[in-house]
Amino acid sequence: MTDSTIKTPGKPTLSYVNVFARDIVALSQFYIDAFGFTEIEKMRSPIFRGLNTGCSSLGFNAQDAYGLLKLDAFSEVSGVKFLITIDVASVAEVERLTPKAVSLGAQLVKPPYKTYYNWYQAVLLDPEQNVFRINHIIE
Repeated sequence: MTDSTIKTPGKPTLSYVNVFARDIVALSQFYIDAFGFTEIEKMRSPIFRGLNTGCSSLGFNAQDAYGLLKLDAFSEVSGVKFLITIDVASVAEVERLTPKAVSLGAQLVKPPYKTYYNWYQAVLLDPEQNVFRINHIIE
């Protein structure tokens, strides 16, 4: 377990990162197929799908959720506002999963490379143009 996955009792923890999606079924299936995440079926609804990622959860909200959450005024915000980082076990896994994600509909933005902060990662866009990284922290 890395420092970033250790839970501290009494401290807030990140439970979900939610993505507003045009097609919650297709987009959640992309992440299931690319990374082997599993659906949290008890959370399934007509406007939501949730995936167990191991440490936290990744949620996909349909457009109807803007109104439910009183976020209608923000539904047309454009530009990159977040990125999802998916940690994997090795450099080889970054190399293996990058073309797999592309074959499933992702767009490669930056091929795998070593960062100045000693991470090895690729930067991609999912099928709905959300930014995500496949990442390995080099110890």
